[in-house]
Amino acid sequence: MPFPEDLPDAARPQPEKPLTPPVGSSKPDDSSVGAAPAGGESAGVVGNGDSSLPGDLPGEVDSGSDKSAGAGRSRRGRRPKKPAKPQSKLVRFIKDAVFVVVAALILSFLLKTFLIQSFYIPSESMENTLHKWDRVIVTKLAPKMLKVHRGDIVVFRDPGGWVSNPQPLPERGWGVDLINKLGQAVGLAPIKSEDFLIKRVIGTGGDRVACAGGGAPITVNGVPLTETYLPKGVAPSLMEFSVVVPEGAVWVMGDNRSSSADSRAHMEGPLGGAVSLDQLVGIAQFRTYPFDRFGPLRNPSEVFASVLPPTQGGGQ
Repeated sequence: MPFPEDLPDAARPQPEKPLTPPVGSSKPDDSSVGAAPAGGESAGVVGNGDSSLPGDLPGEVDSGSDKSAGAGRSRRGRRPKKPAKPQSKLVRFIKDAVFVVVAALILSFLLKTFLIQSFYIPSESMENTLHKWDRVIVTKLAPKMLKVHRGDIVVFRDPGGWVSNPQPLPERGWGVDLINKLGQAVGLAPIKSEDFLIKRVIGTGGDRVACAGGGAPITVNGVPLTETYLPKGVAPSLMEFSVVVPEGAVWVMGDNRSSSADSRAHMEGPLGGAVSLDQLVGIAQFRTYPFDRFGPLRNPSEVFASVLPPTQGGGQ
């Protein structure tokens, strides 16, 4: 049997090495690190404190870190969008206010053009129902869409020569006048009524309107009227007349008969004092100023309740 020293180095039994360094040693024996036991097992699995990660060893590439670096470069290559700067409360308020004002002007212009309009009362001819410089709202739906009835208060354009001495508005300064003109243009201010008149309808097309004069009552189709809207002490008419209202026209008179140059004063005209419906702006519906007399302008239908139609009364 051969002695161990006679065996080749590879066949000699290897002495077991201690897994931990000897007591008092500050580091393990260099020969214990990297020594590979027989069988080709790696010594790195023996708890030698190796904390190597993939990519730390030579020749290894950490593909994940490369992707992260590439993504970072890609993000750095694009400029991020700047967030929209929020508007201040003042800017938002101004924008909203401008929108509201413009919308109000457009709406007012449309209302003035198609539906309603405001007017001053230029004289005392409608007292005590309306006083001078009162303001009224007129609906423009009549006579195109709404029928004009006896007793309605109507605003109409001067048929020609009715307004001989227009009353100017009180002086209020150029600034107020400028604002008033701008307001009139869009319908927010009442129209200066130099070219318009306001009266009450007494007869419509086909009606016979008459009066014996001397304070006698007005008759429509032979029926005398008890005109409750006349001022106390004012006679229905001191002038005698009898007319048949043409079709498509109305006979108008002021409530303050002694101070009203109405249809009676223009009987020499082409319609015998009547006013064509084409000249009508509309029917006065509301008094808007002064505020202590704000309210609707009611049609006194009870005054004309007994009046017969022209074909049944004395209209023709």
